[in-house]
Parts: sequence; C-alpha cells; structure tokens
Amino acid sequence: MTYFEGFIVPVPEANKGAYTQHADKFAPLVQDLGVQRMVEAWESDVPEGKVTDFRKAVDAKPDEKIVFSWFEYPDRTTRDATNAKMMSDERMADMSDMPFDGKRMIMGGFESIVDEGQSGGRYTDGWVVPVPTAKRDAYRELAARNAKYFREYGATRLVEAFGDDVTKGKVTDFYRAVQAKDDESVVFAFIEWPDKQTRDQGWEKIMKDERMQPQGDMPFDGKRMFWGGFDKILDTSSQQTSQQPAAPATA
Repeated sequence: MTYFEGFIVPVPEANKGAYTQHADKFAPLVQDLGVQRMVEAWESDVPEGKVTDFRKAVDAKPDEKIVFSWFEYPDRTTRDATNAKMMSDERMADMSDMPFDGKRMIMGGFESIVDEGQSGGRYTDGWVVPVPTAKRDAYRELAARNAKYFREYGATRLVEAFGDDVTKGKVTDFYRAVQAKDDESVVFAFIEWPDKQTRDQGWEKIMKDERMQPQGDMPFDGKRMFWGGFDKILDTSSQQTSQQPAAPATA
C-alpha cells in the first residue's frame, strides 16, 4: 500500500527561485535513498479560511507563499528505512542552507486509503481534514465514491491518506492545523490535474453534480478542513520542474 510523507512549507515569495533550485538538488539525493516520487507545488489558489487554512497551518507571514509537497514510498517499511539513511548520509549536510523557515514546516506520515488514477499533470489540489479515528472506514467509502467523479471530470489522480505517523511539533503540526480533537486523526489528500484550466472546469461541474451532494451525516468536520490549489514546480515522476514543463496528462 502506497505510503506518503506530506509537507506544508512557508516560503518567502522572493525565495521561489532559490527554493526550486534547492528542491532540484534535493530530489536525486532522496530518490537515491529510497523515495519513489517527490512532488513540490507552489501556491496558486489558496483561500483564507474562517477557522483553518494553509496559511494559518504554518503561521505564514504576509510575504510568504505556501508549498504543498509530498514523498511517495511503496510502504511504510521503505519510508522508515529511507529516513534512517537520511539521518546518517553525509550528503544531507549540503542541504542545510534552506530558503525557508524549517521550524514552521509541518510534516507527517500517511497511509493511503484511496488511490485512484495515475500520477501526472501540472496542477494539484491539496487538502487536510480532521476525521474521527472511529470513522476511518466511513470516510474511506465516501472518498472512494467521490474519487470516481473527480476522475470523470478530468482529474488524473486522487489520493486520500490517513494519518499513521504524525507527531506533534513545538511550533506547528498537522493536528494544530485542523484543531484536531483527541479522538481524531488527520487526512492528507490531493488531486492531480492536467492543468489549472481542467481543474477549474472540473470543479465547476463537480459543484453542480447531484451525486456529489452530501447524503446524511458527513464523517468529518468540514469547518476545520482546509484546501487550496498549487502549481507543480517539481515532479520526479515526469522530471517536471518550473523550467521544464511536463506534457499534459490524459485523464
């Protein structure tokens, strides 16, 4: 079962070029150590929320943008082994000069519960949602049903991953980001689209589709869920960077 390490990072807008260069340099290193795929996506359409949002999640400053990022692994065992290698690899010392505030970056390990479609495309929707741990199966069933509709309207891939190794941080973390309760877990999820136009058109159709309307009680608190749209600046599955756009993917 695919395993994900998810990240939300505040990056000064003026450092976008430096961040992209840092990611380009970091990608081959982590792949050599065991990361199957690395994706970095830059803020494009990130709304402000009344209760939670991406900016609040990392205490973003006015001059900062949000990066939504993830590593993919075939399973948690591979992820744990990779992290152990990172801790001892001398090459990691060369990556210490980071163009962002690592103290406010949040990260965690997530186990895939829904994975529909194939990787690809230039645009990503990402969201984070608190889900009662006891309602994991109900959430998975709802997410699996909705994934098929997103694919119908042009999405390349949809992933929902349940919190498996999410630690609490001193400054920020995924639990604080969604104001999670003691009996709740955190879901890290994303949709990949060929491009923003397909995404915008897809969402317009989704919002009008009666099949997507809520049916009964939802197995999560939507008021504490937050989401946003992001342009990919690096995707190792297609060798995509901001300087080398990927070819449009088919749904």
